[in-house]
Amino acid sequence: MKRVIIGLSGGVDSSVAAYLLQQQGYEVIGLFMKNWHDDTVTISNECPWLDDSNDAMLVAEKLGIPFQTVDLSEQYKERIVDYMFNEYEKGRTPNPDVLCNREIKFDVFMKIALELGADYVATGHYCRKGVIQKAGKETYQLLAGVDGNKDQSYFLCQLSQDQLAKSLFPIGELTKPEVREIATELDLVTADKKDSQGLCFIGKVKLPDFLQQQLKPKEGVIVEISKEQEVFNTVETNFDSEEEKLKFLSRKIDYKVDYGKIVGKHQGAHYFTKGQRKGLAVGGTIEPLFVIDTDVEENVIYTGQGKEHPGLLKKALFVTNEELHWVREDLALKIDETMQVKARIRYRQALENATLYKVDSGLYVEFENFQSAITEGQFVAWYLEDELIGSGVIS
Repeated sequence: MKRVIIGLSGGVDSSVAAYLLQQQGYEVIGLFMKNWHDDTVTISNECPWLDDSNDAMLVAEKLGIPFQTVDLSEQYKERIVDYMFNEYEKGRTPNPDVLCNREIKFDVFMKIALELGADYVATGHYCRKGVIQKAGKETYQLLAGVDGNKDQSYFLCQLSQDQLAKSLFPIGELTKPEVREIATELDLVTADKKDSQGLCFIGKVKLPDFLQQQLKPKEGVIVEISKEQEVFNTVETNFDSEEEKLKFLSRKIDYKVDYGKIVGKHQGAHYFTKGQRKGLAVGGTIEPLFVIDTDVEENVIYTGQGKEHPGLLKKALFVTNEELHWVREDLALKIDETMQVKARIRYRQALENATLYKVDSGLYVEFENFQSAITEGQFVAWYLEDELIGSGVIS
């Protein structure tokens, strides 16, 4: 019997994943990861991790599997929380869920599991793992979950071959309703539990509230930029090279306060992110205002009216070599090579046609259609059919 250690989160997905592994004949051990216990930051009185660890324990009891809690809050603070504040201060918007998988679940947690004699680590993610033989050795594939509505491969876009080799995703072949049905049949305490929202570590806390604890509020202005602004009319057509064209398409517009009119005040540019609509508290516009850019140096938020504002739309983005990651290292592009892929720049987005261009300093992703609110610090992931083969941080 191979031993599998599953991250029991106290949710329905990992509960059912544990049961399925049991059915497949594995020796299953449940571990609950405690990632956060700084009560000065949990703004609400609820203590979600306590409820969750309790639910995880009840599930383990019901299934008759050993269970314990591991405290990873120190590594979590160092690798996720500090990184996040650092990124927000730079005016970038990190994705804590992707990082949590790369740094905590499939690194720190996996090492603990392997030390406990595990052959594999399992999670309740909606994705699948494939294995192909290539050049006499096994190459692992990260495949989308069967439930198109719940596919979570994007959150695992930073995993490596070594991590995938030791991973199992038992519910990847199921849909969410099927998972709930199994949990109901087994009478698991998590059967009707809502999916957790918000950050994967601080439970019920809203991100701006959390950031406010660390990044001090600082009043600044909100500027509205008209769609007709000159800066959107620069149309370049004469490029000496493909790379020059891509550089132009992925460029960041350098907005100035006098490009528009001041329409309001805010409490800190680093609390806002591109494409954001809520929280601006500016009324009286024909179409809703969206954040088109933030300047954390000058503490200015630039906005525009409507989803189709040219400040929101872009066709290309760039990933530096340092932040470029191939899940399938055997498919990594060499300089001047290109590849047709499907790509997404956020979790819930449908896959879009795109072309990858490898250049000396990194990789360009050029989309067939305009993308809204391409945001620095977020992850872009690219696929061949239903296989996620690589990803990178948008620079």
